[in-house]
Amino acid sequence: MTLIVLGLLLWWGAHLWKRMAPASRARWGEPGKGLVTVLLLAGVVLMVIGFRGSEWLGIDGAEFVELWYPPRFLVHVNNLLMAFAVYLFAASGMKTRITRVIRHPQLTAVKTWAVAHLLVNGDLASVVLFGGMLAWAVVEVILINRAEPRPVPPAPAPLGREIGAAVGAVVVLVAIMLVHNWLGVPPWG
Repeated sequence: MTLIVLGLLLWWGAHLWKRMAPASRARWGEPGKGLVTVLLLAGVVLMVIGFRGSEWLGIDGAEFVELWYPPRFLVHVNNLLMAFAVYLFAASGMKTRITRVIRHPQLTAVKTWAVAHLLVNGDLASVVLFGGMLAWAVVEVILINRAEPRPVPPAPAPLGREIGAAVGAVVVLVAIMLVHNWLGVPPWG
């Protein structure tokens, strides 16, 4: 559990550095981007090892402490939310029509991803990990909205871009599901 919390702290700190201490971040200039990248990667590695463990490093994953037992039907809700989260992430990069409505599609994707995983995981480590990521995304949106005015929405995207985002989202979602299945966490229930 300690590694999950340390990973979350690195994730939060690296992302919020620009928002909470802009002068400090500005002084670092371009090398600051590299530092942020290293901190984010270290945070992800710590969260994954803390959650799943690492046989190679001889580290056990977080102890399983069940808080509740999610009903099976929530697996299907999770999968639908995950499809939406992956689409939002793709839409963000492709500036599809939904980006005219949702100001922060990537952060909304993270929030959707976190809620989806909280629905199907009733253990303490999952609540800490996914709840921590959900809280980060909420705080990040609040800070950005306070600091920056809402930009002019992008022009409507052509239909080809919409189709590309949808197809890309399906391909990535299938890849994510296959990786989950390979790791022993069958996403289909």
